Amino acid sequence: MKKSTIVTLAATAAVIGLSGWYMKSGGNHAAPAGKQASGPQGPTTVSVVAPQRRDVPVVLQANGTVTPISTVDLHPQTTSTIVRVHIKEGQFVKAGELMFSLDDRSARANVEKAAAQVARDRAALADVERQYQRAEDLLAQKYVAQGAVDTLKSQVEAAKAVLAADLAAASAVGVDASYNTIRAPMSGRVGAINVYAGSLVQMSTSLTTVTQLDPINVAFTLPESALGGLLEAQRRGAVPVRVTQPTSDKELTGALSFIDSTVDPVAGVIRVKAQFDNKVTSLWPGQYVNAQLVSHVLPNATVIPQNAIISNTQGTFIYAVDGDQSARVVPVKRLHAFGDFAAVSGLKGNEQVIVDGKQNLRPGGKVRIATADKALDATVTKG
Repeated sequence: MKKSTIVTLAATAAVIGLSGWYMKSGGNHAAPAGKQASGPQGPTTVSVVAPQRRDVPVVLQANGTVTPISTVDLHPQTTSTIVRVHIKEGQFVKAGELMFSLDDRSARANVEKAAAQVARDRAALADVERQYQRAEDLLAQKYVAQGAVDTLKSQVEAAKAVLAADLAAASAVGVDASYNTIRAPMSGRVGAINVYAGSLVQMSTSLTTVTQLDPINVAFTLPESALGGLLEAQRRGAVPVRVTQPTSDKELTGALSFIDSTVDPVAGVIRVKAQFDNKVTSLWPGQYVNAQLVSHVLPNATVIPQNAIISNTQGTFIYAVDGDQSARVVPVKRLHAFGDFAAVSGLKGNEQVIVDGKQNLRPGGKVRIATADKALDATVTKG
């Protein structure tokens, strides 16, 4: 046999022998400390709270807009010339206060003419009535025929009709004449004045506006789901509404005054209004405010922290600690959320609701309550 072949066979045998020795000895050696495989996962540490029982007011909040109860755009009812403007822009006026005077010379002449016509009719009626009275006396003495008396009676009735017609015409002329003095239709604030003394105005000319500022409305919308509670609250009496302005912490209190007859089918909201006293003009038309009202109260409701509630495709639920220290799924329904808490249904009230640590839980998974661990640690430290 050649020398090279012998060397190769010897090397191969040595490698095989070393491999066998390594595998044999490796099976008898322990793994280094810290390298052992971990055992089954232990219980999940969680913190729990007990549900509270209390009356929960259902508070609704919305952004609202201040709107006047009424705004009147003043127009003349005749074509004429402004003689005098009696008010100033921004002035507060009372109902019936004189604001504008128009040229009324022609109207006064028509009123005087109508009055003269009425006076003439009265005189004519009085003359015919006297003739009729004399004719009746003569008829009783048989000096005149019945036909003559009947004719005079007809003339009396005709004179009365003429007088009535002219009285109506005089009244109409008086109405036309009243159009030459324009008075405030209500108490309110005068807007911008668009005319001056000497301006020719027509019925299409806008003179100014009068806006009622006290009381005043705040209009806003609420979700359709709040309608039932709002109607029930309104049936019980006045529903207080509080508003605050974004630039002020001052809170104003009014009362719900209007609930619209229909729900907006697109947005799913309903329009409402609240009325406020505004003697010091704290609210101004067009302002944006934050409105808040209590529609109803949930009596003896079950309250838990909002961060205990889990919502997914399967529904809304919480994890509660079961008697065997495992996590149990309890379906709940959120009735009303307020701040960090929510009123829910579906709980008996004696559950231990898991708040922290629920992200690592599975239904039936073992749990360890954090407060118990802290108490145990304190005992061990003290010992």
